[in-house]
Amino acid sequence: MSRSGQHANGSQGSDARASSPSSQSQPSERQSGGAKDALAQGLGWFSLGLGVSQIVTPGAVNALIGVRDDARSRAWQRIVGVREIAAGVGILSSPRPVGWVASRVAGDAMDLALLVTALERKRARTGRLAGAIGMVTGIAIADTIETMRLSRRAQAQESGQRTHAKAAVTVRRPRDEVYAAWHDFRTLPQFMTHLESVEQRPGGRTHWKATGPAGRTVEWDAEVVEDRPGELIAWRSVGGLAQHAGSVRFVPAPGDRGTEIHLDLEYSPPGGALGTTVARLFGEEPEQQIEDDLRRFKQLLETGVIVRSEGSPEGVRTTRLLRQRPAQPLPADGRAEREGSHA
Repeated sequence: MSRSGQHANGSQGSDARASSPSSQSQPSERQSGGAKDALAQGLGWFSLGLGVSQIVTPGAVNALIGVRDDARSRAWQRIVGVREIAAGVGILSSPRPVGWVASRVAGDAMDLALLVTALERKRARTGRLAGAIGMVTGIAIADTIETMRLSRRAQAQESGQRTHAKAAVTVRRPRDEVYAAWHDFRTLPQFMTHLESVEQRPGGRTHWKATGPAGRTVEWDAEVVEDRPGELIAWRSVGGLAQHAGSVRFVPAPGDRGTEIHLDLEYSPPGGALGTTVARLFGEEPEQQIEDDLRRFKQLLETGVIVRSEGSPEGVRTTRLLRQRPAQPLPADGRAEREGSHA
């Protein structure tokens, strides 16, 4: 996590606020992994030109590769031509065309299957068809090499990508009390719903277990790197997939209105940019989580309970909002169960 957070408003009703990752923390598309190189550009233009030829002059293409020219073979040429044009346009227009180049590999396999079938059924001139099979095999090798190269480049870029998430809230409690409540990491799952557990380990480390998008469980160890009683707690992960660091600062609120909490998170999401995108869809990205987490922490310290409604019992995360019903008070047994789990 970073070393500073957003400054919070000092009013009593101040809610948690999260800032979206800035453009400075994410590479631009022109600099991102998987960008086009000369080979990808060449494959894109080749695919586009071949597709146009197959659609406009399928008979000439049949004659060139030695396939019997009839209505059936011309129909297949046009079908394959549409696929080639789509791949070509995708490669040439996309700043990160790894998926489109990979689609060419699948297309090459389809083309080889069609050519081999024509050869087995003796629907072609053997010499020319053998040459076409050799040519498609060579192109398939080039497509495969380029797909692997672009994929490695994208993975390398994504593995090093770090994103920031910040949030702040004002709690009407003394600073030392707020610090002490946060410092007991084992109690964090009470208000951080994505956390399953935090266990104390030898050597001053803690073991964290969290639930990510689609129910995926992520575990890691963390260590405190700076601890100033009543002022600051900073930590960082040690190993594991969820590489992150973080800090939480405790600042006296203006007008003796309690304590401002500034939470700052820096992380490399599992799956890189793709993981971040999928996480947004499920409401599980850390910048969304910590906004809800701070709101629940504020409620817990100020009232002793976390206020929920039957319409949205776990906060405002996306998956919960999709299942909302008109808010109603929780049943007595439901309130007792939920309040007991956060006591």
